[in-house]
Formats: sequence, C-alpha cells, structure tokens
Amino acid sequence: MTDDRRPAADETHRNVALRLARHEQRYTRQRRTMVDALCVIGRPATIGEILAAVPQLPVSTAYRNLTVLAAAGAVRRVNGTDEFGRFELAEGVSGHHHHHAVCSSCGLVIDATSSARLEMALAETARAIAEEDGFDVTDHRLELVGRCSSCSRVPA
Repeated sequence: MTDDRRPAADETHRNVALRLARHEQRYTRQRRTMVDALCVIGRPATIGEILAAVPQLPVSTAYRNLTVLAAAGAVRRVNGTDEFGRFELAEGVSGHHHHHAVCSSCGLVIDATSSARLEMALAETARAIAEEDGFDVTDHRLELVGRCSSCSRVPA
C-alpha cells in the first residue's frame, strides 16, 4: 500500500481475529488484506471497489471471504439504492458508531457521524418502542437518502 493508505490498526486486526476464532475460522492473509482495504476505502465499499484496492484477489475469493467475515460479525453489508451491496467493518470491530447517507442517483453510501443530541433522541425512541411494543432494540441504524455532491450538480 502507498504511504497515504494506512492499513488497519492492530486493535482492529485483533478484533477481527477474535470474531473469526469464535466462529472457528482463521484470520488468513487474504482476509487481513480485505480488512485493510475496507479501512483504506473508508466508507461502505462494493466488491468492485474492494477488488480495485486489492487487485491480486480473485473475485470468488473476495466473495467467499466477505461471507465468512460477515458471518463472524466482523463485516456488515450495507444496502444502497442500487443493486450493489456494500461492505464495511462492523462497529464492534472498528469502534466507530455511525449512520449512512445514501445517494438515490448513483447509490454511493458514505458514513455520517451523528451528534450526541441525535444519538440521545434515537436511544429515547428505542426505549419508547421497547416499552410500548415489547420490542427488544439491540441496535439502530439511520439512513439519510438524497443526492451526493456529484449527482447534485447534474439535473435529475
């Protein structure tokens, strides 16, 4: 990787290795390279974007490893508004709680960090739902849908 592309931190790699071990899976060189690629890309990435970052990785290997990483809870799939799934490190691995902004034109998905005030409001909403409906909320995700800066310059 070039100097401006930093691989995942040691703690991220430890977290991924622990999750894989709990699922009786090894943290192979290829999986480690994919985790580094997801860190470098810095937002939910399509298979094509991951393969562009790791061109030596065969497509079938990328799919197979993403499936294993997702099953272990190290990676999660994020859906955009297009037919392409995107993948990012799970919050428990990256330690970064965030939501997403999704472009309704091109399907781009970017991370959106929310304010403490919004997070408190979401937590209160989750508590209210739990009290009223008996639903056990274990996580929350917020997706803002609109048009990215590139698509906003082009008339709809």
